[in-house]
Amino acid sequence: MSPDAPFLAPQKPAALREDLRLVADMIMPGSRVLDLGCGDGELLYFLVHHKNVDGRGMELSQGGVNACVRNGLSVIQGDADNDLRDYPTQAFDYIVLSQTLQATRHPHEVLRHLVRIGRHAIVSFPNFGHWRMRLRLLKEGRMPRTPVLPHHWYDTPNIHLCTILDFIDLCDEESIVVERNVTLDEQGRAYRLDPRGRLANLLAAQGLFMLAGKENSH
Repeated sequence: MSPDAPFLAPQKPAALREDLRLVADMIMPGSRVLDLGCGDGELLYFLVHHKNVDGRGMELSQGGVNACVRNGLSVIQGDADNDLRDYPTQAFDYIVLSQTLQATRHPHEVLRHLVRIGRHAIVSFPNFGHWRMRLRLLKEGRMPRTPVLPHHWYDTPNIHLCTILDFIDLCDEESIVVERNVTLDEQGRAYRLDPRGRLANLLAAQGLFMLAGKENSH
């Protein structure tokens, strides 16, 4: 790597996006972490430099991989649909899939791999049951766009949108244990709402869950 390549300055906790800060709070220092769909490495960089994790990443876009490598992160190009089956069981303490599940082709298979490869899986996603979504569909009769889901219907990477209740149902069907959960507003700030309740499904713009396979849950 060239000595002139730019490096990010170590970030303070407040510099992280709010939802990523909540993810970071769930991860124990010194852990082995795999960040799937890590983008430009914002979360991974923070974890490596502030929580002393053994961090790895996987990112689909070449631009994202390049940005991570420039900043000294161990990241490979790949995607969750095709490349998780090659990882050994319990290879990591935590696997993070932030705002990416809805862009996978087979979410149920991805979740199975997450709780197999990691002792804990941390998953976040936009809630399509949010009241703004419902209101725009009702008033305008068109696919809604919000700060959390800003794309047009024809150029969105999101192909399997779900509600919080849909996600919980899938976890139950797959015998995946929900260890921790946080409901978030559109800015990624935490709500204190029961994610199994209809109020959370209506008011929360995002869901954040820590999961485990039955064999790994306590």
